[in-house]
Amino acid sequence: MEFKDLNPESLERAAGMLKAIAHPLRISIVGCLEDGTKRTVTEIHNQLGIEQSTASHHLGILKDRGVLGSKREGKNTCYFLKHENLKTILNCVSSCCQ
Repeated sequence: MEFKDLNPESLERAAGMLKAIAHPLRISIVGCLEDGTKRTVTEIHNQLGIEQSTASHHLGILKDRGVLGSKREGKNTCYFLKHENLKTILNCVSSCCQ
């Protein structure tokens, strides 16, 4: 399917995902997960050096907008990129900022 063939609902979802990513911390969170590794909120907040509550807040936004998925593993919830193609968006943004 080509971009021009997307229906209004798909375009709305795409816009929501882009809006969710469009925050410095959320870009960083997506960057943490781009290698395909599932990570817990603790691993993410430690890696980024932010408060756990802040990480949880932003993870919730990314999950609600369909950017991230999550899976319960024991006592922890692990987060992962829901779509591999989001790596392409990060690479494009990164190359435009250099």
